[in-house]
Amino acid sequence: MASGGLQLLGFVMAFLGWIGIIISTAMPQWKMASYAGDNIVTAQALYEGLWMSCAMQSTGQIQCKVYDSLLKLESSLQATRALMVASILLGLVGIFVAVTGMKCMKCMEDDQVKKMRMAVFGGVIFIISGLAALVATSWYGNRVARAFYDPFTPVNTRFEFGSALFIGWAASSLAILGGSFLCCSCPRRETSYPPTRGYPKNASSTGKDYV
Repeated sequence: MASGGLQLLGFVMAFLGWIGIIISTAMPQWKMASYAGDNIVTAQALYEGLWMSCAMQSTGQIQCKVYDSLLKLESSLQATRALMVASILLGLVGIFVAVTGMKCMKCMEDDQVKKMRMAVFGGVIFIISGLAALVATSWYGNRVARAFYDPFTPVNTRFEFGSALFIGWAASSLAILGGSFLCCSCPRRETSYPPTRGYPKNASSTGKDYV
């Protein structure tokens, strides 16, 4: 029962992490304009994401523009896109594999060993998915931080971390932790000892000894 509860907890955490990775990928707030220094504020907020850039005016009107050409984008942005999409696809595969190995499901009930292996394999896929998202968000955040502290970067073009990065970090951590719980939910096999053999009983004596 304890391993089943740990397995269910790990699956729920990994599934929530996968949902968070999707939300983070779709959000345009990967980085937002910094208004530190003598920067002239022409809009209330400027955001850039993996797929589009948005500007929210002081009137509350939001205007977004999707990136026109894929080939004109920076190679680092294309790599971040690829890692996030790969993380989402791996998470989807991990869901199907982990559900097959869940103890509460009736699939593969006749072979418990394979069922446990499927749950562990699903956990491994979730860990890889979380690591891919963690690498993508950390790499993107490192680029933002380096450009912010670069003295040659104009003040009016500096950006800070957006909310999508924090959601991505939290979601990838959930996916990795949930996948680890799925891997640890497989109970250890008990060592089997050979059955003890009983000693033969001595034949009952008749009470008379013959010489």
